[in-house]
Amino acid sequence: MAMRSGLENKRQVYVVVALFVLIVCIGGWEIYGSFFRPAAHAVSVPVHPAVAPGSGQGGPAAAPGPDARKLTDYSLDPSLHLDKLALTENVEYAGTGRNIFSADSGPVTIEAPVKSPRAGQVSVAAGAPLTPSVPRPPAIDLKYFGYAQSKDRQLHAFFVHGDDIFEARSGDIIDHRYKVGAILPGSVQVTDLSYNNLQTLAMTPN
Repeated sequence: MAMRSGLENKRQVYVVVALFVLIVCIGGWEIYGSFFRPAAHAVSVPVHPAVAPGSGQGGPAAAPGPDARKLTDYSLDPSLHLDKLALTENVEYAGTGRNIFSADSGPVTIEAPVKSPRAGQVSVAAGAPLTPSVPRPPAIDLKYFGYAQSKDRQLHAFFVHGDDIFEARSGDIIDHRYKVGAILPGSVQVTDLSYNNLQTLAMTPN
């Protein structure tokens, strides 16, 4: 009895293993088919209502659509009218202006207008350049009130700017804006760097 029960247990194990292998094979085949096999697309062919399926007529059914436009028209006259054709061929050029096809025709004279289209408008000669008004730079806000001479005979100028007093030589810059040029006993040249404007300041008493 012990040997029979052992054999029956082995058979049950074999049956379970075989079923498991079969299930795995079927599942793998279904997965392969769903991912790798091309899906078949269903093609629907429209059928005209006049041609029912199974009516026995051969060939594909025509798709429904709007009516075709009729091209034949029996009201048209296909004959050629020579008199109307001759009228179109006898048309001559009769313009009132200059004949552009003739080299002997003179230029057309255009009358001058009686008055300007706008009253009080100032006329500008053709080709005359328009000179825009350039604003004048402001005066340099420095006061030259004296000078001194060093041992090397170089002049030093004294300036007043507001409440400040400056001593400068030629080439120095005052208040980050004014550059001192040639210094003379009676005047000094100063350049306004903001406007690139050169002015000559005369000496004035303090």
